[in-house]
Amino acid sequence: MENDSLLRTNRELAEMYERNVSRIYKLSYIYLRNPADAEDAVQSVFLKVLQSNVDFNDYEHEKAWFITITKNHCKDILKSWWKRKRVDLEKLPEIASNDEYIQEREIIEKLLALPEKYRVVLYLYYLEDYSVKEISELLVRNESTIRSQLQRGRDRLKNNLNVGR
Repeated sequence: MENDSLLRTNRELAEMYERNVSRIYKLSYIYLRNPADAEDAVQSVFLKVLQSNVDFNDYEHEKAWFITITKNHCKDILKSWWKRKRVDLEKLPEIASNDEYIQEREIIEKLLALPEKYRVVLYLYYLEDYSVKEISELLVRNESTIRSQLQRGRDRLKNNLNVGR
């Protein structure tokens, strides 16, 4: 009987991983700008899940928890001595020369070039489909601040994309 509960727990953890791994990786990549660091962050976030024994009310609570933990973990990494003193030589991984991928890569590069406050808000709004109110709660900022950062981020991204053409 214990084996059944362990299998169920493992199955639940595997399902939780599948639901959230892509989101955690993308958000980590937005903060850290490095694929290897983003992969490490994914592992660390899931270790925190295993160590915390947190019970989620629903999938939305789970999603918000993962985003908050990921954001905090990435900010800790960015503040660390190792990250500040390290010279990062990696660039975005090469993507096939398909026109759609080239455009996507250009947009990602321009997004990554934005200051963090715009980069994160644009990611949460457009890629995670959070509302302004939800983003303000996640990032502990005023809704008006989030709206301003969204507008300024969009303007900067648009200008950066037009300059490159």
